[in-house]
Amino acid sequence: MKAELLLDERHQLGPESFAELRIWRVPRSVKGSAHDLKYALAYVVGGVCVLRYDNEAGKGDHRHLGTRETAYAFTTPDALLADFWKDVDKWKPKRTP
Repeated sequence: MKAELLLDERHQLGPESFAELRIWRVPRSVKGSAHDLKYALAYVVGGVCVLRYDNEAGKGDHRHLGTRETAYAFTTPDALLADFWKDVDKWKPKRTP
């Protein structure tokens, strides 16, 4: 079985910012993860990836917030997406009325 692409989206969030979301179902867990999904979710501002959730082989589930990398406790795809969008909202510049 090949990897099956489940989600492939790009959202333009501002003139210089966007989010890319990719999730695949894989035949075997990625080394370091205990589920059958491979994912890469990124928030890019001004050409710089400022937020990323992924499960790179050997590292398992984790996220990058700026220059800091922390473990991520994956539970479900829906929770993954909700956590990512919550972090995007925290990172986005605040607008004043």
